Amino acid sequence: MKHFHTGSIILGIILLCVLTWQIGIGELWHEMALLGWGLVPLIAIEGVADLFHTLGWRHCLKDVHRSFPFFRLFRIRLAGYSINYLTPTASLGGELTKGTLLTENGSGATAASGVIIGKLAYTLAQLLFVGVGSIVTLWNVALPAGVWPAMLAGSALLAVGVIGFLLVQKYGALGYLVQWVARRNFGGTVLHKAADHVSDVDVELRRFYRDRPWELPLAMFWHAAGFACGIAQSWYFLYLLTGHTSLAVAAGIWFLSSWFDFLTFAIPLGIGIQEATRVIALKALGYDLVMGLAYGVTLRLEQIFWAGCGLLCYATLLSKKPKSEPAHAKADVQCDVS
Repeated sequence: MKHFHTGSIILGIILLCVLTWQIGIGELWHEMALLGWGLVPLIAIEGVADLFHTLGWRHCLKDVHRSFPFFRLFRIRLAGYSINYLTPTASLGGELTKGTLLTENGSGATAASGVIIGKLAYTLAQLLFVGVGSIVTLWNVALPAGVWPAMLAGSALLAVGVIGFLLVQKYGALGYLVQWVARRNFGGTVLHKAADHVSDVDVELRRFYRDRPWELPLAMFWHAAGFACGIAQSWYFLYLLTGHTSLAVAAGIWFLSSWFDFLTFAIPLGIGIQEATRVIALKALGYDLVMGLAYGVTLRLEQIFWAGCGLLCYATLLSKKPKSEPAHAKADVQCDVS
């Protein structure tokens, strides 16, 4: 796995360099210069989206964690994002970080259930929002041969996985699944330790879906609002470079780009891949290659900025974490989230 991550990053950097060379670094610089100070609101829009996503996540938490100050939850979520973005953990490291930062007074199972439900709410909202939006905006867009079949097949597999994850949570079968895998000696000592604690998480998951049936839809609503900020970001980017655009075109670009992100989520940092897919997306909607590359670079700058903010949040949260916290609490949530 380590070699896969290293190789993916190296190949991604090569792809980005080749893409920039072919399109022209001078042309790219010209487009970025046209954005100018417009980069500031483009980056800030993602911060607004994170506020909505934090509202969504809050609906997935139990009372003990929902009572946390909103800004603290925002910082915990941003810290998790930074770990996911900057480390090759396939988005698991950030979830573990959030669970650890949530844990207080031995509430490891409660924290883990909030992180697990939050991950499901985010993914399910994204899948539904992108799926419905794509049907509305992309049905008549001509894409390169093979793109539509790949998108449909990948989306079907993702939908099956998400629905299966929902059923496992709702019926408290996570412990059975982990124990079944652990008995076959997969996952090493970490998974065996998780199997000892995951039954407590199952209890919390079943209780959540039984006592709070409307919280998941509410969480998905706020996540959808956060994704809509991405459409606003696309619209503003096009407006800065062209002086005119339409909401439908901006939405089409965002939806198509999101499909590509679904298909390439396992690529560390998405280096090269993110920029290349934005070139394809904007080209499909009638824009120049250089504008697509500028769009990808803009998103890269935005992600780096918020990942840096997340690391700062992580450091401050760790510095303020009570030293009297029981050592077993942190161990419990690490096993539970794993």
